[in-house]
Amino acid sequence: MSDTAIKKFSRTFLLLIAIAITVYFTYLIVDIFIILAISVLLALILSPFVQQLEQQGFNRTASTLLVFVAFGIIIYLALSVVIPKLIFQMNQLISSLTNFSFNEELQLLEGKILRVFPFFSQGEISARIQKFFSSQLTNTISHLYDYVSGVVSIVAVLVIVPFITFFLLKDSNKIKRELIHLAPNKFFEPAYWILKRVTLQLGRFVRGWIFDATFVGVVIGFGFYFIGIPNALPLGVIAGLGHLIPYFGPVIGAVPAAIISIIQTGDLSQIPLILLIVAITYTVDNGFVQPYVFSKSVDMHPIVIILLIIAGSQLFGLLGMLLAVPTATVIKTAVTEIYFAFKNYKLAKL
Repeated sequence: MSDTAIKKFSRTFLLLIAIAITVYFTYLIVDIFIILAISVLLALILSPFVQQLEQQGFNRTASTLLVFVAFGIIIYLALSVVIPKLIFQMNQLISSLTNFSFNEELQLLEGKILRVFPFFSQGEISARIQKFFSSQLTNTISHLYDYVSGVVSIVAVLVIVPFITFFLLKDSNKIKRELIHLAPNKFFEPAYWILKRVTLQLGRFVRGWIFDATFVGVVIGFGFYFIGIPNALPLGVIAGLGHLIPYFGPVIGAVPAAIISIIQTGDLSQIPLILLIVAITYTVDNGFVQPYVFSKSVDMHPIVIILLIIAGSQLFGLLGMLLAVPTATVIKTAVTEIYFAFKNYKLAKL
């Protein structure tokens, strides 16, 4: 093996070790990582509005303050108008899962099962199924609440995240300059290009990601409302949040609505309409919305995305599933641009 090959292998091996160590320590300080990730995502979402105000003649600080005030008003309206209704309907949803009785339907189902498997005792199957729907499913929702509230405290969300987001927006150019200055002089130009491309690519992806999920949640929520599904608002929110996890969105959108429909009506009469609404929504989304909003985003194979989601889930749970694809987008863009820089700026010879 030549000296050049050994050096390349050593650099690659050290890079992999550095990545592994970074992932390990990130896992140890998961709360800090989550706070930073949320702050960066918010900064990327709000950054275009700050830039537009700068183009109108406002300085960076004033632009950031104006955007924060406008964003705060939107959050206040959501908290005072939408959130109470969402909480009320979510409580109704949990209550219906807890109090609903499946007796008539389960007795018919149990009779059919007992004819095939007579070794079950009378009432055993009904009791087990009722226990699942009234206890396990409710516990899942409750645990989700506990997880979301427990990962990062309310103080962190209300104080630390806005604080970090504000300074990421206000001092973004300064932060970029400081990061670029960490690179040696001979790497200055490619470092500037790589940072610019990664920031641009991630910003486009995150804004498109949020817009796409909002579109799906709103359309499915209104669709369920018009066909008479109770508690359509939380179901729309669940569908929108579920859509943030690629390839799992249709299932997350349809299954809760189907369960609620069966609970409320006692039959399967609304299932075809639920599936039709979800199918139409995702047809429009995949055919028109996604090609538009993700036309300049990083493309990845579905298998890679699914593996990333599984890995994110194992490391960081629900938030890991949500952040897996954006993180991979940053890494892939960085690797692509570094390769471009090596090739065009001939860094390999330096």
